[in-house]
Amino acid sequence: MEATALLSFPSSKPHASHFLTQTHHHFLSNPPLISARCKPNLSIRSAISRNKKEETVETVKTQLDNCHLIAGIKYKGLSVKQFQDLRRALPESTKLLVAKNTLVYKAIEGTPWEALKPCMTGMNAWLFVHSEEIPAAIKPYRTFQKEKKLEDNDFTGAVFEGKFYGPGDFKALESMPTRAEIYAKLLGSLKTPASSLVGTIQAPARELVMVLKAYVKKLEEEGSGQ
Repeated sequence: MEATALLSFPSSKPHASHFLTQTHHHFLSNPPLISARCKPNLSIRSAISRNKKEETVETVKTQLDNCHLIAGIKYKGLSVKQFQDLRRALPESTKLLVAKNTLVYKAIEGTPWEALKPCMTGMNAWLFVHSEEIPAAIKPYRTFQKEKKLEDNDFTGAVFEGKFYGPGDFKALESMPTRAEIYAKLLGSLKTPASSLVGTIQAPARELVMVLKAYVKKLEEEGSGQ
């Protein structure tokens, strides 16, 4: 009888299956906070990334104002110091930006600069020229490229006056006459027989416009000085 009485008393410790059941119910009603904490972090990172992309697109759009030429430069392999040296060598009217092709294309899509699309491959740095002196804007990079022996880091293309120039077409851009040269040509034409002036007038429209602009500016300067 004593043995039967001892066996009939319940244990003071809960059974293992009872413990697991209680734990399961607690887990379902009170899920751990780890997943709740991770999701906001992912959302924050995504928002920051999206904001940075939008800022980059806006920066590129800002550079399009009063821009005369945009050129892509293959920058893979260039160091931070080389970028700094190159930026210091550029004229104040020329800006060098590093941005993903997709973001640059998003900024120029639907504009005359969309002709730059053939450059949208590989890793590019972007040269924005805010001056009519195109050769003077390109020359610093050519000098830098030669000094640093960066033959593989060539121009990937450029757009000037809505026209795309491939890497093999840059001689046309680099040999364009400067404002001083155009002005000298205009003065020379005015002092020589009419046939020379006709030759100037028959020059490409872009060059003629630059000649006329230079002449008008000269007249304005002389008028203001009187």
